Amino acid sequence: MKLISIHFIMLVLLTACSQPIFDEAAAKKEVLAVLKSQEQGWNSGSIEEYMQGYVKSDSLRFASGGDITYGWQTTFQRYSGRYPDKATMGRVIFSDLDVTLLATDAAIVFGRWRLQREQDQPNGLFTLLLRKTKNGWRVVHDHTSSAAK
Repeated sequence: MKLISIHFIMLVLLTACSQPIFDEAAAKKEVLAVLKSQEQGWNSGSIEEYMQGYVKSDSLRFASGGDITYGWQTTFQRYSGRYPDKATMGRVIFSDLDVTLLATDAAIVFGRWRLQREQDQPNGLFTLLLRKTKNGWRVVHDHTSSAAK
């Protein structure tokens, strides 16, 4: 009986040791790279490049200003309607980014956004839920708010 117990314990230890170790720092870096890429896309004047950070799915949920939008295409159209040109888009800056990993394939990001435009500088907060997909980390839920003017 002792021999069976020792073999069982050894099997458990070997199995545990053979599992790949999750690199939390690397995962956080990958998540932040998505936001950096979105900043670059926005600042180049391309809503389409900015939208590459979102999952291309009808399940994408974007909530802002009391409205909820579902789906990548609908969210793209919403952004395109609100920001029809580079001047309206301005330059976006994400700051105070805080990444919390929920699992090896899920993360929450809290942060601030600010648009630098010629006439104004709207700003606010956002909370994003990202999932690791076959195409890398992508935003699946976005809740963005604007600060009072």
